[in-house]
Amino acid sequence: MTNYKGTNVKLIKCGKLFDGIHDELFENMEILVNKDKIEAVGRDLPHPEDVEVIDLSDATVTPGMIDSHTHLQVFDWHHAKDERIFQNQASHNLAVLYNAQKALKRGFTALRHMGSKTFDNYAALEAKRAINAGYFPGARLCVLPYTMVTTGSHGDLSQSAYMNPPLAKYLCSDFPTMGNGPDFFRGAVREQVKYGADFVKIMSGGGFSTPNDTPDDEQMSDDEMRAVIETAHQVHKKCTAHVYTAKSIKKLCEMGIDELQHCHLMDEEALEALYKYNVPIVPTFSPFEDMYESDPASMAQKSPSWQRKQLLYGERMMKGREMVAKSHLTLGYGSDLVSVYQPYQGAVEYRNMFKAGIDPFRILKAATSVNAKLMEMDDIIGSIEPGKLADIAAWKSDLLTDPNALLDCAFVMKDGKVFETEAFDD
Repeated sequence: MTNYKGTNVKLIKCGKLFDGIHDELFENMEILVNKDKIEAVGRDLPHPEDVEVIDLSDATVTPGMIDSHTHLQVFDWHHAKDERIFQNQASHNLAVLYNAQKALKRGFTALRHMGSKTFDNYAALEAKRAINAGYFPGARLCVLPYTMVTTGSHGDLSQSAYMNPPLAKYLCSDFPTMGNGPDFFRGAVREQVKYGADFVKIMSGGGFSTPNDTPDDEQMSDDEMRAVIETAHQVHKKCTAHVYTAKSIKKLCEMGIDELQHCHLMDEEALEALYKYNVPIVPTFSPFEDMYESDPASMAQKSPSWQRKQLLYGERMMKGREMVAKSHLTLGYGSDLVSVYQPYQGAVEYRNMFKAGIDPFRILKAATSVNAKLMEMDDIIGSIEPGKLADIAAWKSDLLTDPNALLDCAFVMKDGKVFETEAFDD
């Protein structure tokens, strides 16, 4: 048995345990935590006499949840437009730290920041380093500073200043990954990786939150997308992409993309391409919850152009959601909250995946072991196994029957340290 002298050892008693691996809730299990790691998992575990016992026998214990599609650089989505343009880097640093801390209190021990929708000068990387160094509590971060975008595309946030061309041009000058041509994007990928990017992302087409495009738009040339993917792989980074349409899904699969976001407008041919090339997707249903649930009050909080596009694309998106739910694709869990909900409220994605008809165990795996693999952290987090970091959460609601089960976290631990929890609406 391990020599525990002078160590910080905790014994967690679980009512039920989801380990991140099996489609099963194991009853009356124990987890022995030694400092920051899981030492053992089982029943009636041997332990030191003075072990600290954490009694979660009335809860379901899981790995810490992981949200693999977040945008953390604003404090409050209601003021996002002003925050993006008028606040400085220090404010964006603080916003990322704030959202990482709030997410941790809700049972999300890791987040993937999918590229800033603001001019923040690498704020998320600085926040990641501060959290890793222990200066601030917060969910561990996997970070992309800037997404690869073309001029005037969905990722070009100077669109909001289109009536003032000099201002728009100035804003563009401070966005290092916005440009045109394969050579530009090869250099942009290398620069992002030089500064510490954990992965690379292509903004391949239009979207819903920008006023001057549609989800059907192709906004990068084939040569540009191929240059990004090839260069990312040359510097040993995974590449993902924002994409909605079947045509672009098929192209990106054939080009060797590692993972895709959204994919709401897929068809059977796109689905077959995803199967053929074994490409995981992160479907991000939450931004469209009001459309799926026919909630006009929620939809009214969005911009007129977003509302118009949701009505225009609603039928196609409903079909796409059904295809995702019935598929055998590898699904990640990502909330992509940029309106209606705050960036740290990723628990709503559980409800939206659940209501789409996806099996609860499949959702729980998406939010734990699958996401850990997508983020290349599966050697340290994502499952409750000996040797993994002790990132652990617990929930009082029934995860298998309650779509709102993740809205109220009962317990959270990261790196073996227990943190206070916070109700969803706090």
